[in-house]
Amino acid sequence: MEKEIIAGIDIGNSTTEIAIAKVGDRNPLFLSQHLVSTTGVKGTAENIKGIVACLDKVLEKAGITVADLSRIRLNDAVPVIGDLAMDLISETIITESSMIGHNPDTPGGGGLGVGETVMIDELPKQRRDKDLIVVVPESFDYEWVAYMINRCVKDGFSVKGAIIQKDDGVLVHNRLQEKIPIVDEVSFIEKVPLHKLAAVEVALSGHVVRMLSNPYGLATVFSLSPEETRQIAPVAKSLVGVRSAVVIRTPQGEIVERKIEAGNITLVGDKDSVSIPINDGAERIMQAYENIGDLIDVQGEMGTNVGGMLNGLRQDLANMTGQYASDIHISDMLAVDAGIPTSISGAMAGEIAMEQGVALASMVKTEKLSVHKVADLLQQRLDVEVEVGGIEAEMAMRGALTTPGTEQPLVILDMGGGSTDAAVINHKGQITTTHLAGAGDMVTLIIKSELALEDIDLAEKIKKYPLGKVISLFHMQLEDGTISFTETPYAPETFGKVVIREESGLTPLPIRDSLEKIRHVRREAKRKVFVTNALRALEKVSPTQNLRHLSFVVMLGGSALDFEIPQMITEELSRFSIVAGFANTRGTEGPRNAVATGLILSVTEEVTNG
Repeated sequence: MEKEIIAGIDIGNSTTEIAIAKVGDRNPLFLSQHLVSTTGVKGTAENIKGIVACLDKVLEKAGITVADLSRIRLNDAVPVIGDLAMDLISETIITESSMIGHNPDTPGGGGLGVGETVMIDELPKQRRDKDLIVVVPESFDYEWVAYMINRCVKDGFSVKGAIIQKDDGVLVHNRLQEKIPIVDEVSFIEKVPLHKLAAVEVALSGHVVRMLSNPYGLATVFSLSPEETRQIAPVAKSLVGVRSAVVIRTPQGEIVERKIEAGNITLVGDKDSVSIPINDGAERIMQAYENIGDLIDVQGEMGTNVGGMLNGLRQDLANMTGQYASDIHISDMLAVDAGIPTSISGAMAGEIAMEQGVALASMVKTEKLSVHKVADLLQQRLDVEVEVGGIEAEMAMRGALTTPGTEQPLVILDMGGGSTDAAVINHKGQITTTHLAGAGDMVTLIIKSELALEDIDLAEKIKKYPLGKVISLFHMQLEDGTISFTETPYAPETFGKVVIREESGLTPLPIRDSLEKIRHVRREAKRKVFVTNALRALEKVSPTQNLRHLSFVVMLGGSALDFEIPQMITEELSRFSIVAGFANTRGTEGPRNAVATGLILSVTEEVTNG
């Protein structure tokens, strides 16, 4: 048979990998391989840009051109999308109050002050028999503010606290003759309602507010009834753990209450259908999932957060593929409990509260039109025959078997960005596969949400690299508790900060959370997604649904390169006496390139069998 040069292309949620090999009667000769970030949603026409960029590189490495290719084989890519379904509410409901609760770097003084809010330049016009809280926009100089407060207090005015827009809390406090609690760095000072009863509390360094973070403390300050105390409870909850806080009581109706329910999710199976409130949590949802048989579809309640999420997912894919949204079904779903940062109604410094929520990763089942459309477009662009290969997990199995020391029977776990695939091959070469939603992208999403990060790339770095805390210019505490020393001083901007320890250097994190908390969030996110999905996937492909009947598991995919995930899964599977480790595709590529390699090897098998 005349030798062909074939490209195997694996389109993943996060990366697109290509291998090129010369195929003939015998074992294929692999010429080169490369990977790039996937462009667009996996299995859609937007993937073409990334494929072409990757193909240019891999051809350059091999020293050939597109014209030398005999054909191209694509994996049968299925889109997987992760999103958050918010639990409880879209905004924290606060009735009859505005509030601030943040940790400015420079609050002034300490203690609790209660009084009526007035603008600083209006202070001399107030009655002397009222307790007052002064409001100071950034246009006022700190020296003038301190002078005005001192003069008015000397004249008999009762000033109990201050709310300042700039970071002048300490500067003002140092110049006061009678000390008061001062909360500064209030960016939205214009939102502070005037002539309303307010309470300002500042805790000493190293302590947190006590009175305003206690619903009964708020009831004491504002003389609330039991019903009003119940309504104000979200305010107290939002202030737990902060060093300074302001609560201002406003007439009922001034702050508009908006509530969007989390909603119910309906799981439709071939044996049963069940509707579960998102508020019941991920564990309850996944328990129900196990009892409905094979999943046919998932529906979200209209007009709710989860309904909007699932319907939006279908509509986005419908727009990408040209199909009707009604023709797109969810074939797998993973639910995981997660904290969700929620904007607070009435907040005056951009504060958020953490509400309990449910993260959902959904596997979307569409017609094969989508990936075949990618194949057609690629063929038109390159003028090379393009075909869609077999099931992704089967291709991964063929690639995994090139790992030295492996043989049939074998089980693989392919852990990528969007999905966790598993496959088992028996002595006869028969392959059983499963394709589950939830992998690296979901972990990143949970980390971003739990740490209230705005930058998804920063969450990705937290997932991928270990942490440290720079204690001095020459030594750093690592996350395992050991101390690392350096002869070259660390960059000044890292001093006292928790940092991500990348290969290229240190990235300081712009958040106040401790090293221990960030590490805990990262590890729990990985455990909830990867350990859970590893067990789900292996149970599905095990001939008896009993993990103790499995012997060897090989881990593949980008997430198998992670510095923690393989160890977590290995420890979990050791309870079932399973030997687990990550692959080394073709003895050179580690856990990468298995699907692309398998796409080429399947051609070799066709030639051999034919």
